[in-house]
Amino acid sequence: MEALIQHLEKQLNEVITSYAPLQGGDINEAVCFHTKNGRYFLKCNSATAYPHMLQLEAAGLDALRDQSDLVVPRVINQGIAGNRQWLVLEWMEKKPETSDFLREFGRKLARLHKCRQPFFGWHADNYIGSLKQLNTAHDSWAAFYADCRVLPLVRSLVNNGRFTQPDSRLADRFCSRLGGLMPAEPPALLHGDLWSGNYMIVEKGVAVFDPAIYCGHREMDIGMTRLFGGFHDSFYTGYQEIYPLENGWEQRLPITQLYPLLVHAVLFGGHYIDSCRQLLKKLA
Repeated sequence: MEALIQHLEKQLNEVITSYAPLQGGDINEAVCFHTKNGRYFLKCNSATAYPHMLQLEAAGLDALRDQSDLVVPRVINQGIAGNRQWLVLEWMEKKPETSDFLREFGRKLARLHKCRQPFFGWHADNYIGSLKQLNTAHDSWAAFYADCRVLPLVRSLVNNGRFTQPDSRLADRFCSRLGGLMPAEPPALLHGDLWSGNYMIVEKGVAVFDPAIYCGHREMDIGMTRLFGGFHDSFYTGYQEIYPLENGWEQRLPITQLYPLLVHAVLFGGHYIDSCRQLLKKLA
């Protein structure tokens, strides 16, 4: 870390007066550091294990900021030093959570989703957590969800022995039905990993970070918000005020939640394997 701090001083053309590690994070080291101009957030990890991860994350943050009025930490700098890649963001101070902020958060996400995008996918593959995320452009949401989300992860689970061939056939059957299961909507720019650990109340409102950005069906973001504890009801009230979801969205949550659950099954195994298997039986 000392060598990285010296490298950053040269890159930022500033003297780092102090720094301290931060708790949390799965694959990244996180550090708070100070210069005479203020406080900053640094994250770094292996450039070999996760090629271009933080460069892609910076691009995702910039896209969210450019195309929405969401509060998004500003990218200060990003680069590679030896075998370590690093990303410096503006520091944001956490504030107590309020329902008013969360209602406005819902409105802002809805306004982002209303901005139509040219295709399903993204201009580059990126990551969700430590897992590569395919973003090949498609004109059809059903084809994109099958080809770039569900089936690659199911194949990975089969290859590592966690899924069986009958599980794979269930996934094929589900994907063959996808075209009739979701309402036809234009592609929306998504955060992509919008669970409760990836937002924080700050002075300006609700800040979002750690995106897995792509253009997809907007109910994917909504489905993620209902996993792992869910969001406050005021968030959904705000969202519906701006861009009401099609009828039956709550019944469609299992469809959109299949992908993040498959991601967890690949990364962590355990009970996520059986959860995905049971969900595929239901959806197929």
